[in-house]
Amino acid sequence: MERAYMLISCEIGEEQSLYSQLKKIPEVKSCLITYGSYDVVAEFVTDSASQINEIITSKIRKLPNIRSTITLRVTT
Repeated sequence: MERAYMLISCEIGEEQSLYSQLKKIPEVKSCLITYGSYDVVAEFVTDSASQINEIITSKIRKLPNIRSTITLRVTT
């Protein structure tokens, strides 16, 4: 099992919309709206490292109104 956290900066006023879209992705296990440099923190879990890359590139980064992301991979 692979786990990662993504810090997401989005367009002003789009936090709730982005949160709702992220919650629809099955691999996203939790999602929080935050204040500061990043607007949303998403935790996601996959079976493999290659699936993490696929989620990042094909599902999350393609969502509208995302300005930037930082992904923190977790090892246990």
